Order: sequence, then structure tokens, then C-alpha cells
Amino acid sequence: MTDYKQQLLERLHDRTAHVAVIGMGYVGLPLAVEFARAGYTVTGVDAQPHKVEQINTGQSYIPDVPTEALAPLVRSGKLRATTSYEDIRDVDVVTICVPTPLRKTKDPDMSYVDAAANDVARIRHAGMLVVLESTTYPGTTEELIAPRLTDGDLRVGEEIFIAFSPERVDPGNKRYGIKETPKVVGGMTPACTEVVTALYEPAVAQVVPVSSTTAAEMVKLLENTFRAVNIGLVNEMALMCAKLGVDVWEVIQAASTKPFGFMPFYPGPGLGGHCIPIDPLYLSWRLRALNYTARFIELASEINTSMPYYVVSLVADALNDEAKALKGAKIGILGMAYKRDIDDVRESPALDIYALLEEKGARVSFNDPFIPQVRLHGGKIGESVPLTAEWLAEQDCVVIVTDHSAYECGFILEHARLVVDTRNKTSGCAGKARVVRL
Repeated sequence: MTDYKQQLLERLHDRTAHVAVIGMGYVGLPLAVEFARAGYTVTGVDAQPHKVEQINTGQSYIPDVPTEALAPLVRSGKLRATTSYEDIRDVDVVTICVPTPLRKTKDPDMSYVDAAANDVARIRHAGMLVVLESTTYPGTTEELIAPRLTDGDLRVGEEIFIAFSPERVDPGNKRYGIKETPKVVGGMTPACTEVVTALYEPAVAQVVPVSSTTAAEMVKLLENTFRAVNIGLVNEMALMCAKLGVDVWEVIQAASTKPFGFMPFYPGPGLGGHCIPIDPLYLSWRLRALNYTARFIELASEINTSMPYYVVSLVADALNDEAKALKGAKIGILGMAYKRDIDDVRESPALDIYALLEEKGARVSFNDPFIPQVRLHGGKIGESVPLTAEWLAEQDCVVIVTDHSAYECGFILEHARLVVDTRNKTSGCAGKARVVRL
């Protein structure tokens, strides 16, 4: 009888294993690079031919992966990309890193995971390890992935190995990349956990095994629910401070001096990105099927999604104080990315703020040094305008939505007339503009 686990462990330990990474986005490409650096032969799979072409020429399109890091791995043959699953038919490991967005009805869109699982099922073989990294609801690996891969003829933990390991990518974080961030892993059986641990150990600084795939799925949801709920709390604190005439930023700064029992979170124009606005709702959706209401999650989501409306009300009130109407006013938005110094607009509150301002008749334009073009609500393409003294002076109000490092608050306040600052970017800066802070 073939000992598939031992064979796979040996290939992982001596780095002769061939690893496939499905989905070459913000999660998949950095992961593929770390696997290749660890010594594995890696094939990335993506449905978009232009991404595959760029990778195979050694050109990176992900800011967290410098071309100088990717190119040597491609030249050495350790990393390549393809659009065809036939090219990974004989691999030892498949990791699935595809998007898991929410539908407009706020239930999970599992179409990308479904498609990837079906494609992997067609090339599965005894001795293969399959790892899902896409964030999803608890139970996905066992309920959706496993049945497609076993199909009655491969036993989990003996002939095929299935695990979940949540991605923990923080785009733009210079300190904690894939390698520096501890990797949680959970297998469907102890043998699966042993094998998936061996896969990641050469590529990351620390592997953290948990008891099951469901526990690993829940870890990711707890991490991002913790952030979403606390951001919701501090956003509500900002609304309360405004009612009381108190500076919320001063309150947070003072509270942060407590050396125990407090962790600072900061208010903002709303949540963005591929995790925090979405992941807690996966858990809420899952619990509704079990007749349980995740009250903290749903309340935090309600508060966070209302923040773009509050920002627009701040703009309207600030203009009103200048005896100007929002309708017909020129509004300049600084920053369309969901957070500073990245080119990612997924779920960015700036998109909602832009749309809401236009709905009220404002003439809106934007600048973002990382995003030359963006698809706005309704499908219209918006283009970033140059950040010049003339453009700032032309605006009836400038709204700081994303606090990119490139934005010099002194320059902004010197040339703008009115600034609504949602990020406390202008704190400590002097200039001619009147400033209204969140």
C-alpha cells in the first residue's frame, strides 16, 4: 500500500514538490513568490492572460511584489504562470487564492471558489494536497471543497490531503508580508494538518496549526470581525463627539496613553478593502442559517456603511457655513484608494462619497497618485487630475478621503479654501484653508 503522506512529506522537505497557486492577485502572487524563494517549483494559474504574460516576463503588477524580486525567480525557472489547468495536472500541491466577494444581497458569492474547486477536481490525483486560502464562511472547506475532491474514491488524510489556511495579506504593509506573518493552518484530519504545516514551514516565519479547517476559517473571521466592530465603535464615538462638541482625535490620543486595556482604533470615511468590510458578513450570513443573529457584526456594519453619508453631510454643512450650496459646487476628492499608499479601490468608501456627491448635484473630481483611472459607480471611468495649486484653489471644498503620504498638508491648506478632513491628515498643519475634521 502506497504511503502518500510520507511521499508528499519527503517532497516538501527536500523542496522537490511542485506547487500551484490559483489566482495571481494580491494574495496569490506574493504567496507564489515566497514558495519559490523557499525552493519549491511554482506555477501560478490565472484566467487573465495579461497577468500570465507579465509574470512570465518577470514584470510585477502588485506593489507588494517588486519586479526585482519576481524577475530572478522567473529567470531561474522556479516560478512561471499559465491560464491552463492542464499545466498543473501533475503538481503535488494546489493552493486556491481566488476572490470571495459579497453579492448585493450581502450573501457570499462563491462562484470563484466553485469554479476553482471544479477545475482542481478534474486534475486531482492521489498524493495531492489542496489548500483553500480564500476567506469564506465556516464550513466551506468540508462542505464545498472536500466533496468535489474526494468524490467517493479518494480518502481524505490517506490518499488526498485537504486544508484551510487563511490569507493574512495587508497590502502596503512594509513590516509584515507573507513571510513575516504567522500562518494559521487547519487540516481535515491530523495527517492533513501535518502535511500543510510542512508546506508552509519553509516559506513563513511561523506556522500555527489549529484543530480543524472550520477552526482555521473562524480564525480569519474573528480577526477581521474584531477590527470591523472596533472601527464601528470608534466611528460611532466620532459621531457622539461631534454632537458633544469634543475632538474625537484628542480623545483617542489621550486614551492611548493607558498602557493596558486599550488599543487605539481610528474613525474614517468608511471601510474598504477585500477583508474588513466583507469577512464579518460571511459569519453573519452563516449564523443566520443557524437561527442566530450576529448583533455586534450587523450593528458595526450598519455604522461603518453609513460613514460616507456622514462625510457628505459634513461637506454640505461646511459649504452652508460659507453660504454655498452643495448642488453645483466643485468638490475635489483627495484619495480614491481604500487606504494610504496603495492602488486598491475595492470597497473603497471614496467610491460611495463620489457617487453621493454627484447625486446631490456637485461637480466632482479627484486626485490619487496611485490610481490614474477608476471605474466609478454606474460604470463611468474617472481619471485622476494633477494635484496642483490651481486645482485646489478652484474647488469649493477639498475632501481628504485617503491620507496618502504624498499629500503635503501644508500645500493643501495653503491653496485650498475649505477642507473636510476625514483622516486627521491636517492635524498640526497651518494654512489659509478652513478645516472641518471628522
